[in-house]
Amino acid sequence: MTLMLPAEPGHARSLTALLPGLRDAVTRPAGHGWLPAARSAVIVLVDGLGKATLSSRAGHARFLTSAMSSKDVARSVFPTTTATALTSLMTGVDAGVHGIVGYRVRVPGTSHAANQLSGWERDGLDPESWQRARTLFEDAVAPAFIVSREEYRGSGFTRASFRGATFLSAADVAERLLLAVDTAARHDGAIVYAYAPELDVLGHRHGIESGEWTDGLETVDAAVRAFAAALPEDVGALVTADHGMIDVPRRGHVLLEQGNPLLDGVEVVAGEPRMLHLHAHPGDADRLLSAWRTAESARAWVMSRSEAIDAGLFGDVTPDVAPRIGDVLVAARARVAYYDDRTRDNAGQSMVGQHGSLTSDERLVPLIRLGAFSRR
Repeated sequence: MTLMLPAEPGHARSLTALLPGLRDAVTRPAGHGWLPAARSAVIVLVDGLGKATLSSRAGHARFLTSAMSSKDVARSVFPTTTATALTSLMTGVDAGVHGIVGYRVRVPGTSHAANQLSGWERDGLDPESWQRARTLFEDAVAPAFIVSREEYRGSGFTRASFRGATFLSAADVAERLLLAVDTAARHDGAIVYAYAPELDVLGHRHGIESGEWTDGLETVDAAVRAFAAALPEDVGALVTADHGMIDVPRRGHVLLEQGNPLLDGVEVVAGEPRMLHLHAHPGDADRLLSAWRTAESARAWVMSRSEAIDAGLFGDVTPDVAPRIGDVLVAARARVAYYDDRTRDNAGQSMVGQHGSLTSDERLVPLIRLGAFSRR
């Protein structure tokens, strides 16, 4: 069948193009790439900040929205989840090459779904081999730095997806961004990545429509304003995000309980609530696909592994990565989230803000140019 997937704006740049753009800006002659030349560069990643949400909260993010051009927008990769998106940003390739194809992913040959964001050590994943692509930091000819929270230093995900960079930390988002400016100013040719996870945490806990999230947006906006003011004129910066977010109310939770026919033939449920990877028992994949299409196609894109690969959702897919992708994929398009209720371990059911799927609210993110990059 032909998949009717949402169209993407033709002018949106993939996250995979952003670090190569920064690299060209600091290493090649002016006019070579899509960004102006700069002595060094910073990319600020505000986790969970979708373009639509930012635009709708212009009064609470006056600096960010005033600096945002209607011509610039970025699109996340698929699935729209942090582990996949940040790895794609750092490697410049899609999930089908680097192998981080979702939040929780089946380890081929087992019945175990490993957490690719926080479960590396617990789930026995080797950061050096499970993430299969070289990072752009590993191939950098100039210094590369990460400015993040101290708790992420040396984590399995950091070791897998940020290889080749020097790790720096600060607790507060404003301190992190000013540390990034100082680092870029002191190292010619450097690329500095600064991470702000605070909004994502608030969105999951309270929802993007909450006062808590709005307060967090105001804090981030003030931090980016101070960051921009501190940028030397020859240092360029981009502000972007890994994904957007939507609020899913409790009434939108679809609980897959024991005895539900949609679980017949399922060996492993992986992915996340808005983008399931369903791995079938041998011989059950076609029947499982048909059952999910019949039941859920009105509120989700339901596709087989081969259909998703043919549609290019994971980019080019290498033979060793393909088995990590579910036999059946369920990407929510309505305000729903799917939970395997048999595990009785669904802490995620307390989350309000969700992401992972293909809707524009989840996939389109800001692309804001500051400093030397604001010159057109």
